[in-house]
Amino acid sequence: MADYIYTMEIRLTPDQLKGVNLVQDVARAAGITLYLTGGAIRDIISGFTIRDLDFTVQGNPLKLQKDFERAGAQIAGHEEDVRTLFLVLPGNVRAEVGMARSEHYEKVGKPPVVAPASIQEDLRRRDFTVNAMALSLNEGSRGLLLDPFNGVADIEAKVLRVLHNYSFVEDPSRLIRATRFSARFHWPLEERTQQRYDSAKENKYIEHISRSAIGHEIAQLAHEDDPLSVVRALEKEEFLKVLQPHWTTAKVDTTGLSQLMKTRQQIVDLGYTVDPSAAVMHFLTAHLSDKDVSDLRRQIPRKDLVEAWRDIEDHAKDLAKRLMGKEAAIPSRTWNLLSSARPEMILFLAVTARQQAVAQKIKNFFTKWRDVQKRIPLPEMTELLITPQLPDYPKIARDVFMLLLDGKLRSRTETLKFLKPFAPPPPPPPPLPRRGRGPKAAATAPTPVAEATGKPVKGKGKKAAAAAAAPVIAVIAKAKPEPSGKPKAKPAKAAGKPAKPARKLASAKHPPKKATAKKAAKKKSPSKKAKKH
Repeated sequence: MADYIYTMEIRLTPDQLKGVNLVQDVARAAGITLYLTGGAIRDIISGFTIRDLDFTVQGNPLKLQKDFERAGAQIAGHEEDVRTLFLVLPGNVRAEVGMARSEHYEKVGKPPVVAPASIQEDLRRRDFTVNAMALSLNEGSRGLLLDPFNGVADIEAKVLRVLHNYSFVEDPSRLIRATRFSARFHWPLEERTQQRYDSAKENKYIEHISRSAIGHEIAQLAHEDDPLSVVRALEKEEFLKVLQPHWTTAKVDTTGLSQLMKTRQQIVDLGYTVDPSAAVMHFLTAHLSDKDVSDLRRQIPRKDLVEAWRDIEDHAKDLAKRLMGKEAAIPSRTWNLLSSARPEMILFLAVTARQQAVAQKIKNFFTKWRDVQKRIPLPEMTELLITPQLPDYPKIARDVFMLLLDGKLRSRTETLKFLKPFAPPPPPPPPLPRRGRGPKAAATAPTPVAEATGKPVKGKGKKAAAAAAAPVIAVIAKAKPEPSGKPKAKPAKAAGKPAKPARKLASAKHPPKKATAKKAAKKKSPSKKAKKH
């Protein structure tokens, strides 16, 4: 069985994964059942770019608006009729939280009758099998994939299949969606799906599309990796004019759009996260009238996209003005200015800037100046103990980079001369080993044993040694000289060592004087007895 939680975690970006955890925590606190659904599951399994996160809850997500805001999410809009909430999660992650619902179409072209339902019924009312899957994010079933229509098999086969015969009749916007998915993934329609597609197109069911569905399809174009190819596919099927009657590929700034997507990829390769949707909409509608553009904006349900699209030119002009002023007079100041600017603004200005100086500074920011970072002498800094463990390391590294950027440090010698004052003092030498019986030796010294009793003596140091030797000293003091003339043992000194037996205490080289005198007396006594006899 596939581990879909593991697949999700490795496929989502770090910001998207944090967004999943945020929504999961809010739903769990509210006691609401939560699933990751739709296009997010499809893209996780297929390996395509995950554009946004779609969640489905068994309950009303509109009641969770304040909870999401307290958790750090922004509310980007909502749809009251289908109980759907549009969010911008931290890290600029787009998300949608919808109510699990059933849809019943009483008449073609009329909005469906919506009612709360289970997750199984919610999957049944969807468009294609590859979108009718759900991943449980609930305790006890987390990681369980619901795939009642075998969407995983169609992903592996790379085909688009509708769920039932009346799919295009009930919701004509699925005709546009099928065209868009086919152009994006390069997947053909399954044979019967193609027949139903052609029949619905021939009967002009597209004329019954709702205004809200048009707004959703317009917004989806902003997030395509290759929006120009999708627009061309829609125009070929005569669906582009359904979104806006005057919209054609001739109204698109194809040169600017191509340059935008190329520059966007370069920025992403450098590790930036950039949302080009507002800039994409700018170029897709570059030659439409203001009235037509305003009409498109009014139909889009996500107000964050509308505001970004409306303000993008003004923000780009303001950034260009700052790049031409004193705030960006030297390379280091320009670097700081562009580092603090939104990547979306830099991307748009890189394509639309008319001033050569502005375009050159942006180009240097992404190319030439990044090579200067390689000149920071990291090995020498390590030898000087200037490492990331130092509290001031980020500031030191940044100062070196700024000076290199402005040409104030021209060589490695000058750079090292600048760095040496920041080197911390070397660590103190290790302490010398102690002589004699140190604390460790005393702790490991053998326990004194009483010679008389053979039992260990409690206590430490000299007192314990004296206690152990006391019985031996008492025995020696009472002992009388042996007939053999062996010397008496000297009393043991209280020096912390156990007393030795009496026979070992006398020295052979220096015998006691008394013992020598008695020995001499014994030698003389037999001679006297001999004379008497």
